[in-house]
Parts: sequence; structure tokens; C-alpha cells
Amino acid sequence: MKKLNNSVDPEMQAFEDALLRSIDQVKNGQYGMVHTPEMIEARRRGRPTGSVKVVTKQPTTIRLDPKTLESWRATGKGWQTRAAEVLETYAKQHMHA
Repeated sequence: MKKLNNSVDPEMQAFEDALLRSIDQVKNGQYGMVHTPEMIEARRRGRPTGSVKVVTKQPTTIRLDPKTLESWRATGKGWQTRAAEVLETYAKQHMHA
């Protein structure tokens, strides 16, 4: 007769423990709030109140050589904001004598 291996896989045990913790958290109202269709429908569309800045940015067109544009984009998300900050700093230092 073959003896069964009663050892517990630690990875499966960790997964089961995490799953049971998640269920307890939901039951206690810590996470995972359930939204009814009525609650979803009642939500307002658009930006939250107060999220629109008083001073807005103006769209513009600027022509950059491909290597410069590639370098800025390579810096990751938010590269346009960083480029605008560099231009602003330069303008303050060199154009407002």
C-alpha cells in the first residue's frame, strides 16, 4: 500500500491564506465595496468638483528634431510637463532681464 504525502505545498498554503484574508476583509467592509446598478447610475460623469485648475495650459505646436523628441519621450510618462518646465526655467533666466 502506497503512503500518501501529507506535506502541504507552501505556495498553495500562502495563496489559500491570502484568499481567506481577502474574503474576511470584504466581509468586514475593509475592501471590495459592492456597487449596485443604481449606485453606478447615480454617479456624476466628468471631472470631480474642484479638479479643474484656475490656470490652464495652452496647447501649442513645436517642431523638434527626431533625436530630441526621442530623448524626451525616453524619460517616460510626464515628459511633456518636464519639457515645459525646462522651457519655463530657460525663459525666466534668459528672457526676463
